[in-house]
Amino acid sequence: MKRKGTKLLLSLLLLLTAGLIAFTTNKSSIDDQILSYTVDTKVQNLQLFWKNDKGEALKSIQNLKNYVEGKNMRLTFAMNGGMFNKDFSPQGLFIQNKKTLAVLDTAEGNGNFYLKPNGVFYVTIDNIPNICKTTDFIDNGKIKYATQSGPMLVIDGQIHSAFKEGSTNRNIRNAVGVLPNNKVVFAMSKTEINFYDFAKYFQSLGCKNALYLDSFVSRTYLPEKKWTQTDGNFGVIIGVTSK
Repeated sequence: MKRKGTKLLLSLLLLLTAGLIAFTTNKSSIDDQILSYTVDTKVQNLQLFWKNDKGEALKSIQNLKNYVEGKNMRLTFAMNGGMFNKDFSPQGLFIQNKKTLAVLDTAEGNGNFYLKPNGVFYVTIDNIPNICKTTDFIDNGKIKYATQSGPMLVIDGQIHSAFKEGSTNRNIRNAVGVLPNNKVVFAMSKTEINFYDFAKYFQSLGCKNALYLDSFVSRTYLPEKKWTQTDGNFGVIIGVTSK
């Protein structure tokens, strides 16, 4: 009986070890696949950009870099910040420096933007970040920056019900989430990933809500991690600058 008990215990230990190795390997694989950057909006200068001082759409991260450097600022991080129309105007809500430059889109439609619920990422005048469903968004006059996109990846801690584990719908993707410590995490996949795995990444970080920004046009500028994509052809750009 003692020998059988020992064998059973060893078998359980082997199974637990194998499970732990599999989990660690899978998590490491996802972490290696995703480029992320965390922003403390209370300390860092996070802004949403669209046009230069001449009223021309910036379109690329290189143009944004030139623009901020022309104001004696340094660009430390940038990422495309939501979907856009053919004229590079924001698709859906866009608030910049408390001014609403594009209104909230509550219509029905096709494509990722209209996969309900979609949502809004915004920062208040007190530099508090938040992500909410479009239907929950209220402009109380205290919103400094906001961009609308869709779909939501994580909603109240749960992965969007439309996403399926093992889906073959894979693409380069980027998104934003708010961490439990109220910091913002931006992430872009280095290789193609499906919605479920991307949402799972944000959920694993403890994000109560996370919002998808875009797919194959996704670009990130993050020199501290030796990732400097400065091209692009899009609308809203999220940037962090310093003096």
